[in-house]
Formats: sequence, structure tokens, C-alpha cells
Amino acid sequence: MCNMSNKKILVIEDDKNLQKLIQYNLDKADFKSVVAKSAEEALDILKKQSVDLILLDIMLPGMDGFAACRLIKQDNSLKYIPVIMLTARGEEVDKIVGLELGADDYVVKPFSPRELILRIKAVLKRNKQEEPGNIIRMNNIVMDLSKHKVTANNKEIELTPLEFKLLATLLKKQGHVYSRENLLNEVWSMDADVYTRTIDTHIKSLRKKLGQTGDSIETIRGLGYKFKDKI
Repeated sequence: MCNMSNKKILVIEDDKNLQKLIQYNLDKADFKSVVAKSAEEALDILKKQSVDLILLDIMLPGMDGFAACRLIKQDNSLKYIPVIMLTARGEEVDKIVGLELGADDYVVKPFSPRELILRIKAVLKRNKQEEPGNIIRMNNIVMDLSKHKVTANNKEIELTPLEFKLLATLLKKQGHVYSRENLLNEVWSMDADVYTRTIDTHIKSLRKKLGQTGDSIETIRGLGYKFKDKI
């Protein structure tokens, strides 16, 4: 069971009233919190202390949340920190952009504090560290889940955290056909149909990075994707 007590949440939000509301509810849920009013301040905080999850507003003064998320996910020391994006903008394209940048979830304002806490707990549970020595081998792929390391044809492959989760999901049930909706639920813990396009983007990226071994990820027309045992 994932212990949520004392997990530290970085809240990147410039609205002081919303800052206080979020911090109050995080404290009630036994989380620790640290607040930044801008992306620049948050990045400086991340250089000095570790956090377990980031709540990131999109509409920020200076650097916006999309740019901040991109920088976080490109930094090898930060990229495994889960990110939940907060925004008043509910357009589908914004949600897709956030997910494709590597965000783990997306909460549209106004939201209930209870919903936010439940989302945080779900993302933390999904992102908890795997047991040491948990290795998956399939075809020419070796995944070390505890070290977040993957090799294909004896060559280490750099995957984003979400690409890593997607590949692990497919490998753990080799031969099982996942619909796009299933993958959204398994990898992102989301079940909104409007996000299914982001699955195709991540599958395409996975295939490219895995090279010839990427052919193991098979498209099942009208159904979804599966990982086949031979290529």
C-alpha cells in the first residue's frame, strides 16, 4: 500500500486565495506543501529540495505551465516527479498538449478540494516505486522497473516517464489487446475519450525509439494495441 503521509507537494499557483485553499486541504490530508507563485520560482525550489508531486497551473506570470512542464520532463533529475496541471482552460487541445508534454493528470478549475486530493492520491499510487529487481524481458527488450531503465538490442533507450509506463503496461500482459481507453486508464488513470489521440502519439514515439523492436507493438484495427511475442 502506498503511504501518503508526509508526501511533499509543490504547488505552482499565482492566485493567493487558491494557494491557501490548496494548502489547507493538503494539510488536512496529511501532505506537506511548498508554494511557488511562478514557474521560475518553482524551478529554483526544485534545485534545492525534493518533492513527490507537482501541482502546476498553466496560466502563470512569465513562463507558462506548458513551458515549465516541458523543462521538468526534459530534466533527468526531475522527470520522474508526477505533474498534475491546474487550469481554468478546459479546451480539448490544452488537455492533449499537457498530456503529451508528460503531465500525469489534468484538473480544470473550479474543482472541489476532495476531487483534487483524490487525484493526487491516485497519481502518487500509480507512480510509486516498483519493488527492486522487478525485471521484464520480452523479445530484445529488458525493462528494469525499479531503476526505470530499458534496453533494446542491448542498447539503453531514453524514454519519457509516460512512455516507460506505457511500454511496461503492454509488456506485463504480452498478447493482451488494450483499447486506447484502457491504456488511458492504466497509464494515465484517466477515462476521458477526448484524450485518446495522445495514446497514438506515444505509441508512435515508442516504436521510433525502439527501432526494429518497435514492430512488436501491433495495431489491432478497430480495437487498439498489443505487444506480440515475436517480430
